[in-house]
Amino acid sequence: MVLAAQLNEWTRLQCFGHRLHLAIGHALKDDRVSRAIGLCKKLVGHFSHSWKKKAAMAEAQRELKLPEHSLITECPTRWGSKEMMIARVLEQLKAITQVLSGDRYARSLIPTWQDIEVLESIHKALHPLQEFTDALSGEEYVSISYLKPVLHLLSTSVLAENQEDTDLTRSIKTKALAYLTDKYSDPSIQELLDVASFLDPRFKTKYIAADNIPTIKTRLKTEIMQPARRAYNQEKRSRTETTTMPKNAQPSVEKGKKSLGSFFKTAVGSSVSCMQPEDVVEAELNSYLMTPTIDGEEDPLAWWKMHRINFPQLCNMARKYLCVPATSAPSERLFSAGGNIVTCTRSSLKPAKVDMLIFLAKNL
Repeated sequence: MVLAAQLNEWTRLQCFGHRLHLAIGHALKDDRVSRAIGLCKKLVGHFSHSWKKKAAMAEAQRELKLPEHSLITECPTRWGSKEMMIARVLEQLKAITQVLSGDRYARSLIPTWQDIEVLESIHKALHPLQEFTDALSGEEYVSISYLKPVLHLLSTSVLAENQEDTDLTRSIKTKALAYLTDKYSDPSIQELLDVASFLDPRFKTKYIAADNIPTIKTRLKTEIMQPARRAYNQEKRSRTETTTMPKNAQPSVEKGKKSLGSFFKTAVGSSVSCMQPEDVVEAELNSYLMTPTIDGEEDPLAWWKMHRINFPQLCNMARKYLCVPATSAPSERLFSAGGNIVTCTRSSLKPAKVDMLIFLAKNL
């Protein structure tokens, strides 16, 4: 797929979820982090393989009035599971300490204050990122136009350094942000994200640099003009052929009494047909930018459906760009069972998901 994109000179937009996973993995390369996470894994394994410890854990939770939650196992391919594992250990820390303090063989698994400090630093840096991954992994709404605003929000708020952050939290934020910034710094990717954000009526030019707006408008004009110019030339040719056709060859139409509205209809039609395609596209772009932005919770596709008659050319561009998913999670979700990635055959997929697969679509 990578080679096909290169040969066809397509812009290759990689999955944001995978990029974020790699960015976090890069940011967590620290001996302190490795020790603390390794300890969490041992704790999860210890309680998972002993029903006595599970029963003691449940009793300690009731005694300490803690949520009766089980510890969470980390999945190496899902960075969010690591954050959930750490959050659950911190939540159940008192119960874990109470259960293990009476076992001289497992007493060494109780986290020290240094381990707790490291886990809290990791949790503070990673917890806000969990929501972005979940939001961008949807399949029933537009997600690509969110990338530009999300990257902006990460750099200005979520991953921005705070005075209350520990040195480890600052280090994790800085490394993760630097990795994401580098991976999305390619000019072609930036232009694609700018176009998608431009065509989303929730954002338009809000997250696009002022110097890049003319470039985005030029790109859209070029893409719109190719089919528009062909349609214009075809319409012009058909009008010319109709005009030059001999009167005896023209189809006879019974003359009826004209209404007053017919004169105005002819006048408007002639004025619109005289406009050059470039002027029509320019007017459509300017009119679109003058419309007010919609609320962030509204559906941009529903907005385009409602305003298609006003912006027919831009509506086609919106259908082209806004259909691109920000992550590959929707396609990977087809092969997931109970949230875990498994090796699937056709028989192990639900009928609704089978119909979603392209190679099994009924219309092919």
